[in-house]
Amino acid sequence: MICIILAAGYATRLFPLTENTPKPLLEIGGRTLLDMLIENVDSTHCADEYIIVSNHKFYRRFTEWAKGKTQKITVIDDGSNSNEERLGAVKDMLLAVEKLGIDDDIFVAAGDNVLDFSLKDFVDYAISKETSCVMRYSEPDKAKISRSGCLVIDENEKVLLMQEKPENPASEWCCPPFYYYKSDDLKLIRESVDGGCPSDSPGGLVEWLCTRTVIHAYEMTGKRYDIGNLESYRNALSIFSERQSD
Repeated sequence: MICIILAAGYATRLFPLTENTPKPLLEIGGRTLLDMLIENVDSTHCADEYIIVSNHKFYRRFTEWAKGKTQKITVIDDGSNSNEERLGAVKDMLLAVEKLGIDDDIFVAAGDNVLDFSLKDFVDYAISKETSCVMRYSEPDKAKISRSGCLVIDENEKVLLMQEKPENPASEWCCPPFYYYKSDDLKLIRESVDGGCPSDSPGGLVEWLCTRTVIHAYEMTGKRYDIGNLESYRNALSIFSERQSD
């Protein structure tokens, strides 16, 4: 399995913290968000390599960070220099797959999320299903679902429908930005881009893919913390600081 971490955003809502520091390299409890994520993926014992997709502005920051790491890490520059030039998550994912000629299963994660549970069960679930898979968690607040992705699943946890940022959510199942794609489905990423799939929406890719291949949805066993703005970052700092002191 190859792990692709999407880290090419500009995090303008976190200014001034992210004017000169990429969001995944912000720290919580003395560790960067990126180190916390990679440590979690390491717990699956399935990742052969990590691909960090960066923008041009922060490419050197990530290559400096990667020096001395024990894992095999490759940093890719997507060539963008500003928020207005960004390629978007789907095209960044496609860049990694095509530039490196990846033909293995891939685990894709946003580099700005923190989890309080191990990813091992999710990866084991995907391997057992032998299909591409996403995560899900119950979210009763429709306003929050409307800012994320919404899943409709059947009794076997197969995804029947994915709605990206729906005005009227069809269920309470929310889909966070963690995905396991089978190698056989990687060619569909190119087809989705050529077919007009929104390039800045990894959830939009799932919406497109679930009508063309089988995708199952794993129910999360804990919580995730999306570091999207200063308030959410301070909240995560507080939560994880308290846990370290316990």
